[in-house]
Amino acid sequence: MLILVVNCGSSSVKYQARDTSLEGEKQVLAKGLIEEIGTKIPDHTEALAIMAEQLQGPLHGRTIDAIGHRVVQGGDIFTEPVLIDEKVLQQIDDLSPLAPLHNPAHVLGIKAATETYPGVPQVAVFDNAFHSTMPEHVYRYAVPHEFYDKYAVRRYGAHGTSHDYVTGVAAELLGIERDNFNAVIAHLGNGASMTAVKNGKCYDTSMGYTPLAGLIMGTRCGDIDPSVLTIVQQRGNISAEEMDRILNKESGLKGLTGHSDMREVENAAEAGDKNAKLALDMVTYRIAQYVGSYHVAVGGAQALVFTAGIGENSDVVRRGVVERLGALGVKLDESKNSVRSPEPRVISTEDSAMPVLVIPTNEELAIAIATEEIVSGR
Repeated sequence: MLILVVNCGSSSVKYQARDTSLEGEKQVLAKGLIEEIGTKIPDHTEALAIMAEQLQGPLHGRTIDAIGHRVVQGGDIFTEPVLIDEKVLQQIDDLSPLAPLHNPAHVLGIKAATETYPGVPQVAVFDNAFHSTMPEHVYRYAVPHEFYDKYAVRRYGAHGTSHDYVTGVAAELLGIERDNFNAVIAHLGNGASMTAVKNGKCYDTSMGYTPLAGLIMGTRCGDIDPSVLTIVQQRGNISAEEMDRILNKESGLKGLTGHSDMREVENAAEAGDKNAKLALDMVTYRIAQYVGSYHVAVGGAQALVFTAGIGENSDVVRRGVVERLGALGVKLDESKNSVRSPEPRVISTEDSAMPVLVIPTNEELAIAIATEEIVSGR
């Protein structure tokens, strides 16, 4: 089956065309990134028209069989992939307050795909679906019941497609049955989250009601005392909308260093920038905190797994995290940590209390598999 995987952001469209009858990377017939939507490119409809044109050569006239969309937030409505119809599209739109930077763009992308590929079945694969197995005492907040009953205020999480995929690969690499696998997964990119995996399923995750909670990210603040927000709003006469923008787009690494890209932060730290060094310490400390708490949550993790852009490529961040885990007996093999490779691998010493793994994520593959299963009725 020829599956088009689409990931729409507010100003970009990332895509892959995959032939699921082929093996490995041979599946990927074409891929690309279209940026500057809203500036150089008018809208998502035009962006997908450009995408369709770019696909003509690599696909040699083949017809797209189905389209799989990454959707960040499905709330507690969607706990698995679903075929998109008008009702589903409206529900995704209604859930936009839970992912204000993402769901509106997904809706625009789905509508644009409908115009570009009329009649082609489309499937929504939800980032938070993997986290639907969290028990209530984990996903609830200690706020009045009314907040939960009226506004569905609870922890949802994100990056679930990645966490799910990486969990399966890690268990297989270590020769452990997934149903018996306990791990801490660190998905570290510009957006970052941790997941406690217990018996192969999500038990807890660091992102919350929105993707703003948890780790320090490229432009997001992560965990913060809520009173900071109300006090700064009052003293600075800042609106709720402006505060939301600051926390999502001007905080995190960008707020601390002026750089939202971890590579630039690492370079600045190496050049002696004190703010960059502080940011690295803050980031690695926060990750190590979650490793410790999630190790307890799952009753003893059998692995710590790094994935996504930073997790897969930054030996500096991995080292900074593991150096803080001495009390757990976790040890890094520096020669293995310094190697860059597209292959799943162990980077800890043989006498480490738990193996430390680097597992390249492949959300596009996971979305393609889910899309094929839904469309074919498997």
